[in-house]
Amino acid sequence: MVQETLLGDIRVLDLADDVGAYTSQLLAELGADVIKVEPPGGDPSRGMGPFVHDIPGPERSLHFFALNRSKRGITLNLDTADGRALLKRLVEGADVLVESFPPGHMAKMGLGYDVLKEINQGLIFCSVSGFGQSGPFRDFKAPDIVVVAMGGLMYLGGFPDAAPYRTYGYQSHYMGSLHGAAGISIALFERDVSGEGQAIDISRQECTTIAMETAMQFYDLRNEIRKRWGFGGTPVGGLGIRVPGRDVYQCKDGYMLWLLLIDWENVVKWMDSKGMAVDLMNEEWQDFIKSVGDRTAMMSLIGTDAFLERMMRMEHLDQVFKRFLAAHPVAELYEEGQRQHFICAPVSDPAGLVNDPHLNDRDYFVEVDHPELGVTIKYAGPPYRLSETPWQVKGRPPLVGEHNLDVYHKELGLSRQELELLTSRGII
Repeated sequence: MVQETLLGDIRVLDLADDVGAYTSQLLAELGADVIKVEPPGGDPSRGMGPFVHDIPGPERSLHFFALNRSKRGITLNLDTADGRALLKRLVEGADVLVESFPPGHMAKMGLGYDVLKEINQGLIFCSVSGFGQSGPFRDFKAPDIVVVAMGGLMYLGGFPDAAPYRTYGYQSHYMGSLHGAAGISIALFERDVSGEGQAIDISRQECTTIAMETAMQFYDLRNEIRKRWGFGGTPVGGLGIRVPGRDVYQCKDGYMLWLLLIDWENVVKWMDSKGMAVDLMNEEWQDFIKSVGDRTAMMSLIGTDAFLERMMRMEHLDQVFKRFLAAHPVAELYEEGQRQHFICAPVSDPAGLVNDPHLNDRDYFVEVDHPELGVTIKYAGPPYRLSETPWQVKGRPPLVGEHNLDVYHKELGLSRQELELLTSRGII
């Protein structure tokens, strides 16, 4: 039986820059026909590095590549009346429009949802912005660093004795795009029932706030504000007490994450088998070793001399554990840690991910040819697997205006002479 794509009958107009471009790429690789609409000369994100072989150019941006696979590409100047008229013609045959302009910009151009829905009642109009289409912050500039800061996520990143750190990359862009794709999917399902499209308002601040793990629940249920951990272990309550064995530790050839390590008796035996338990096998340490993970015992001693002694012992235990891990390679530690049912995991760097045996066994990475560059580039694969309507990469990202002839001439019916005139006037 031939498998069909999930969204093979859906057309998407992608007017988004790198803030929302991942939204339509997710839809494209579920089968949608996505048309990337760029200004003449190409989207500004084509100028963002890194570049193939470190040579800058609008057709060499790996940043642009990562967000625009499987799309077709056209150019269109929306700052002109003729350009806006052409977009309206494109909207007639579209199911979805994705945009990431500042709130209100599409309406100022006469291309807001209220106008476009009169052209196409079934249009789903998705806006991805920093703070949403309404509210006192809607007009704030919204680079990623501002959104992750105002969304609360930055507060949890970094070290407890330093200012908050921004998370790597453009996390709010991806979070907004993921929720945008989910919202569009829900709206498409609803349209199948009602026949009506709708506007979708994606606030990246709100999407980022959702990603704050259990920080809000900690405050609601325990009146406790989550703190930054850094590499200092897991804090107990609001006291800044560090529990050994719950942290990212440096090993001989990398880093490992250890969590909820409470079976210290077997950990100490493991270290002793390698001659690195120091004094922890001595009888004076045995009762303490058995009670390391007992949070109640720790809290009950607060304010006593026994509490201070216990903290000193925990620090010593953690230092012995650090030295043990630093002397052994990640693979060896991970294999033995898994055998003993400890919760631990390697911290993968990019090279480790590309060579990860599990990801490669599942064919996670996909290789895409770029014949114009003479290279094949390995891309990250799908965030989901569908058994009946499979995800697939259709091809490399489009060149600037690559599909102008297909879309404007073959589909809209403009003559080649009209195209030449529109090009000369800077409209396409």
